[in-house]
Amino acid sequence: MIGVHYLKYVNNRGYVVKRTVHVNNFKVKGSNKLDMELCQAFRDWMGCDHVLRTQTHFLFCETIEDAEVIDNWELV
Repeated sequence: MIGVHYLKYVNNRGYVVKRTVHVNNFKVKGSNKLDMELCQAFRDWMGCDHVLRTQTHFLFCETIEDAEVIDNWELV
């Protein structure tokens, strides 16, 4: 997904999914383990603050913060 971001809601929290990467890209060669430090470094490099996981993919996301309601505003 190049240049297309979408929203995903998990446990009443909203996330902007910036990139989806297959889990196999983070496997340690010769074993059945995942290199989570590499996954964390990739998350930081992407400028994301959260990673979600499906059965087959990691979803690198930005958390949508709660909206702040401003009562006193004026049109200029």
